[in-house]
Amino acid sequence: MMLKTNLKIAWRNLTRNKVYSILNVMGLAVGMAVALLIGLWVSYQYAYDRFLPNYGQAYQVRRNFNSNGDTLTFSSTSLKLADALRSNYPEIAYVAETDGGRSHGLMAGNTKLNLDGKQAGADFFKIFQFPFVQGNADALKDPYSIVLTEATAKALFGNKSAINQMVKVDNKDNLKVTGIIKDLPANSSLHFSYIIPFSYFEITDPGVKESRKQNFGSNGFELFAKLKDGIKYSQVAPKIKNLEHYEDNLNAKNSDVIMQPIQDWHLYGTYTNGKALGGFIEYVRIFSIIGILVLLIACINFINLTTARSEKRAREVGIRKAIGSQRQQLILQFLTESVLVTFVAFLFAVVMVQLALPSFNILAGTSVTIPYSSAIFWLITLSCTLLTAILAGSRPAFYLSSFNPVLVLKGTIQTARSASVSRKALVVLQFSCSIVLIISTVIIYQQIQHAKDRPTGYAINRLVTTTTNDDINANAVALKNELLQSGAVSSITTSSSPATRVDWHSDVEEFPGKNPGETVEMGTILISENYFKTLGMQLKGGHDFVGNAKADSNSVILNEAAVKRLRLTNPLGQTIRKFGRQMHIVGVVKDALMDSPFQAADPSMFFFDGGSNIIYRLSPNINPHEAIEKVSAIFNKYSPANPFTYRFVDDDYNQKFNLELLVGKLAGIFAALAIFISCLGLFGLAAYVAEQRTKEIGVRKVLGATVAQVWILLSKDFVVLVVLSCLIASPVAFYFLQNWLNQYTYRITIGPGVFVISAIIAVTITLLTISFQSIKAALANPVKSLRSE
Repeated sequence: MMLKTNLKIAWRNLTRNKVYSILNVMGLAVGMAVALLIGLWVSYQYAYDRFLPNYGQAYQVRRNFNSNGDTLTFSSTSLKLADALRSNYPEIAYVAETDGGRSHGLMAGNTKLNLDGKQAGADFFKIFQFPFVQGNADALKDPYSIVLTEATAKALFGNKSAINQMVKVDNKDNLKVTGIIKDLPANSSLHFSYIIPFSYFEITDPGVKESRKQNFGSNGFELFAKLKDGIKYSQVAPKIKNLEHYEDNLNAKNSDVIMQPIQDWHLYGTYTNGKALGGFIEYVRIFSIIGILVLLIACINFINLTTARSEKRAREVGIRKAIGSQRQQLILQFLTESVLVTFVAFLFAVVMVQLALPSFNILAGTSVTIPYSSAIFWLITLSCTLLTAILAGSRPAFYLSSFNPVLVLKGTIQTARSASVSRKALVVLQFSCSIVLIISTVIIYQQIQHAKDRPTGYAINRLVTTTTNDDINANAVALKNELLQSGAVSSITTSSSPATRVDWHSDVEEFPGKNPGETVEMGTILISENYFKTLGMQLKGGHDFVGNAKADSNSVILNEAAVKRLRLTNPLGQTIRKFGRQMHIVGVVKDALMDSPFQAADPSMFFFDGGSNIIYRLSPNINPHEAIEKVSAIFNKYSPANPFTYRFVDDDYNQKFNLELLVGKLAGIFAALAIFISCLGLFGLAAYVAEQRTKEIGVRKVLGATVAQVWILLSKDFVVLVVLSCLIASPVAFYFLQNWLNQYTYRITIGPGVFVISAIIAVTITLLTISFQSIKAALANPVKSLRSE
């Protein structure tokens, strides 16, 4: 009965004071919506790869390379290592090698596609137990087989059954479809449209077959392993660590073999000193903290709005105490109201999140949903909602229930100094959190712009990349000539790496001044003639390749970072040993940002040997769409069995900013919401102060005070609190943001301007928020406020 009565009273107070209730519910709902949305996003990130059965036993094999005291971690490994792990370690159940993934042309009847896929060892699906729609984990045993995802099968064969059908790969061999798996979920670290047996490429590609015979230092493949049930990685780690050390190859001698569990791939992708200590997990932690801060701000807002109505509830408390209510009963009553308001806010928060999810998923590139059918979800969210209600309602409950009934019923409330101080402390805490978010948003934006404005070292506009295939390679000269004659292309070249990435790093065997035992790994790029001209890279010294395979076979061009890395004072004419032969340095090219725009240029070596990427620049006097149509027709002429695909280099380059842009946008949105909630709290506190000082304002007006003077009187205390918040928030923000910036080699310096701007923004918002209550109080008729006297 008491609970029923408390709920009735709580509901009456909620519906009777509509404006107050709307503000209270809105503040809590927005805060809870932010926390819920971030919570769902965090859960989504932690769920990466955990949908696979027995995922805890699946690992990727990596190697820690000791480069003169610095430990570098690589995912590229050798086929010899695969064989060693497979044969010599009974703790390992399965090992599968892959090529890392690339695109291939697939043809079925008149349908032709160019999709990304993998070459994988026969035990790949025993390690990664993706659910099969048709077929089973042994589907890769036959070298001339292929496994498709459902989407790929439908694209190739429509509604017809794809199993046992033939797919022509790269216009060469027909492979039988031996398995169809469900489409990969968005939170999978592995992405592919099909899997081709690794044994097929060992049969058809002499280079792959030769790699199987090479030493541990011949690293160009990815390895995955699955431990037997009951075996822990700690049991295997010491056994495989020094696996490569007995080989004379210096690259192998300096490498330690390690494994990373599948559940850590997404979150812990950054290795420091050979250990996975960071990566995307840092952003997950940042947004978790933001979610907690915004919810805290909402709770503070609730407290301030509740105490702002203290005088109106004081008489109720006095009467109830006078007729015998105990303090614990009053506390229970106010906590019941808090729970009711919080659960109403939670319902609105769920609706807000559901409405926001489509836009959020587009922005974040995720597929987050609310798991309505999950009992665990409701248990967690309802428990957090109840905890929020108790945290938000405790202070108002204990504060309001402490009023002296005699003083209250006489019309005077003696507010303790501690209550005023704690209220101000809450406002300072609330705005400090909001200002930290404002500063963070500005700094992230400045860092992104700083990197975007950085010279790239090559001209990325109108530069296009297309992956080659056997048909294109067989007609390379004719294709190149026709592209240049079409007027659509002004320059063309080939490379082993795309313009915005360095795919291969290898060891420099010997160089002038090399110390005993010293190892140097650098980017290794194979290029053809006109590479630097096509990309717009400038030679700093020496000359370009002659353009003749025989004449250029012993020549190498270094970038500035490579010269610095090798400590060469006068590099031109000097020799290094690479590929088992002496290579003469004929040129030095200026650095270009082929990897991260936030880091130093990667030390790189260029050799004359062509590659699998055709890079061409569209002519400046032709519309890009018209140029692509002409280029497409020429590629289709020489490679009719493969669809023409291309990528603009500027699009690839801009994708390097995706993560920082996402963090900046989300931080900005959450900062705006935090400020909005904080303003509701300020609005409530301004109402409380105006309520407390009604008679004082009346007296001042009678004595001649103007509206402006009253406005300044009521506003200055709030401005002081916000300025104090700025002083607290600035060093806190500086500490965390400086740590965040330290992960970038190329970064901004945090200056005082950002803190001044953030303070001005905060003070301006404060004045706009409290002016309504201040001016309303200043315009009130003093006769009404002084009537009781």
